[in-house]
Amino acid sequence: MKTFITDDFLLYNDTAKELYHNTAKHLPIIDYHNHLNQVEILQDKQYHNLSEIWLAGDHYKWRAMRANGIDEAYVTGEKDDYEKFLAWARTVPNTFGNPLYHWTHLELVRYFDIDEILNENSAPAIWEEAKKKLATPQLSVRSLLKKEKVEFVGTTDDPTDDLGSHIALKNDSFGTTVSPSFRPDKALSIEMDEFLPWVKKLEQATNYTIEDYESFLSALANRVDYFDENGCRSSDHGISVMFFEKGTQAEVAAIFKKRFQGEELSLKEIDQFKTYTLLTLGELYSIKGWVMQLHLGAQRNNNTRMFKLLGPDSGFDSIGDHLIADKLARLLDSLEERNHLPKTVLYSLNSKDYHVLAAMAGNYQSSGIPGKVQFGTAWWFNDTIDGMEDQMKILANTGLISNFIGMLTDSRSFLSIARHEYFRRILCNLLGTWVQQGKVPKDMALLEKYVRNICYENAKSYFAL
Repeated sequence: MKTFITDDFLLYNDTAKELYHNTAKHLPIIDYHNHLNQVEILQDKQYHNLSEIWLAGDHYKWRAMRANGIDEAYVTGEKDDYEKFLAWARTVPNTFGNPLYHWTHLELVRYFDIDEILNENSAPAIWEEAKKKLATPQLSVRSLLKKEKVEFVGTTDDPTDDLGSHIALKNDSFGTTVSPSFRPDKALSIEMDEFLPWVKKLEQATNYTIEDYESFLSALANRVDYFDENGCRSSDHGISVMFFEKGTQAEVAAIFKKRFQGEELSLKEIDQFKTYTLLTLGELYSIKGWVMQLHLGAQRNNNTRMFKLLGPDSGFDSIGDHLIADKLARLLDSLEERNHLPKTVLYSLNSKDYHVLAAMAGNYQSSGIPGKVQFGTAWWFNDTIDGMEDQMKILANTGLISNFIGMLTDSRSFLSIARHEYFRRILCNLLGTWVQQGKVPKDMALLEKYVRNICYENAKSYFAL
């Protein structure tokens, strides 16, 4: 059976169709936050089969397979790639209403020219056809990025990374800029068992002796400089529970010393350390002209038994439910008071926070930088049709959607670049619906400007590309 991925997929009115086909479809892509593997980009990797490029590391699909009763052996276990693919093919017909159903078929059509519904019966032929095409140069990693006109990729990198692959890519230009993003979550996680071993890694990366909080901050500043020298344009912070607790540098230095001596820290002390450290980093980002991204509200590693078996990022994270407004405002305000609030993107995994973030962003805008503080795109569990539409409507209701920096993939899969097309179709349909409902004029020049800005120009300017 043929798929439903027609030219006018998700475009339900004439204005939407015109905006997508004449404008959005042709724009380059800036994917400013993802988890793509820079080593694979450097090597121009060729994948061997659909399981390797599609299922490995994709916790979206893993969760759907588990929800379908698939044994873990076919998800992350010992079964071979073909058996895992067949298990996914058995799951796909049950994913109506889930974006995975759309993404699966959009990717089959766009990258493999396979216009067939994936199910248990069609799976063997689809497997063979995709395997054949993956062996061609047209589906190497760099070819995929070139095909999709991806101008910029912002990967996610620990401060201790030597950035060797990024440096090599910088000297081996192929049309896509691959930029590291500074992700210092482990630097703030003083309460975690991994904190002290990570500080040792930081020592090795900087050749600093870290014996106190002052030298710790100096080492972090050293890595900010190093990342900046190698093309970094943004930081990224995963914050499960928002924090803000004032403390002096002397107080935080004493907390740091206690941790090194193996003493237990109070919740207040932990938050004092995190707050002072993040404020210090925020000032550095401002000086460098970086963007600071705050990803709020993930509740991680909920299934203890599976965490012990598989480790983190294996599909057992979900949406947290904590209050964020007061502490987030105090964090942003402290940086603003110092005149060092960087450009900042606010994301929440819990859609209940959408109005909070959209309104919060308006408190800290600045002359000369349209949309300096952004209410970021629908993220993770929210990157559905409904989630993306809700995020854009709330942004439009509360701020200026015209300054929105648009979509990111937040993905480990190179095929997920097709989600930019998904977002662009949803955006064009939303604008077209507003025209159809008489909420905005059918001024095609202005509507096309909105599309160009949201899908491309705003992000390019915001990240100073």
